[in-house]
Amino acid sequence: MQDAICFFCQDVSFSLPDERASSSWIAAVVREHGRSIHSINYIFCSDAYLLELNRQHLSHDYLTDILTFPYQQDEQSPLFSDIYISIERVRDNASQLHIPFDEELHRVMIHGVLHLLGYNDHTEEEKAHMRQLENEALSRRKS
Repeated sequence: MQDAICFFCQDVSFSLPDERASSSWIAAVVREHGRSIHSINYIFCSDAYLLELNRQHLSHDYLTDILTFPYQQDEQSPLFSDIYISIERVRDNASQLHIPFDEELHRVMIHGVLHLLGYNDHTEEEKAHMRQLENEALSRRKS
């Protein structure tokens, strides 16, 4: 199955307002980067659920807004991943940044995809480039 983007919830009650528009937007961003999608599963969850995944899989004992698990074979294969997003963390971050929840959620969603596309955010330069790519993707979502 090509371009399968699915949305699930784990231990939270949440519904993405327009799944079809979000899926189309994500697929368009991926195509703009010269790649395709096998399947991406977004799993919206709680802080506690994501913290446990962070501990189990990365040995990190702290809260985060997103964990991306890539399954594709190599950098040319279609994207294949589970992306876990803490709705609580996104809500808190949006509040602290004084931006709409929807904007922060979509920033985090595309952030995971950018990691799948090979972009990192370890250095200050990489973080700045990642933010630029996020902003470009977000601007295309709104138009």
